[in-house]
Amino acid sequence: QVPLVESGGGSAQSGGSLRLSCTLFGNTNVRNYCMAWFRQAPGKEREVVAAISSGDTTKYADSVKGRFTISKDKLANMLYLQMDSLNSEDTAIYYCAAEGPYENCYETSLLESAYPLWGQGIQVTVSS
Repeated sequence: QVPLVESGGGSAQSGGSLRLSCTLFGNTNVRNYCMAWFRQAPGKEREVVAAISSGDTTKYADSVKGRFTISKDKLANMLYLQMDSLNSEDTAIYYCAAEGPYENCYETSLLESAYPLWGQGIQVTVSS
């Protein structure tokens, strides 16, 4: 198994920003994976936040469009989620997920079932 480890969570005020990071460990590189961020709020099902292909094509949940940005750093071997204009509904445990490795992963998915590799999750709390 190739481990994924999230970092950068914590607390923010409503309207503030946080950046989550996900490190892909092992003799592999994020360029060969489709990757995504999911989140699970208390008492709710886990839902997709954003996804990115190996060619950096992105998809977003409607609830975060225009506020969150998913990106990869192939040199650092990391996945990021920049979260701006946070509100209390963004409070959740955030998970990094990956599908691969492939030579290329062109079609990224918003479905949880598409991703066999998961991080342990990290808490994000937004207070008003």
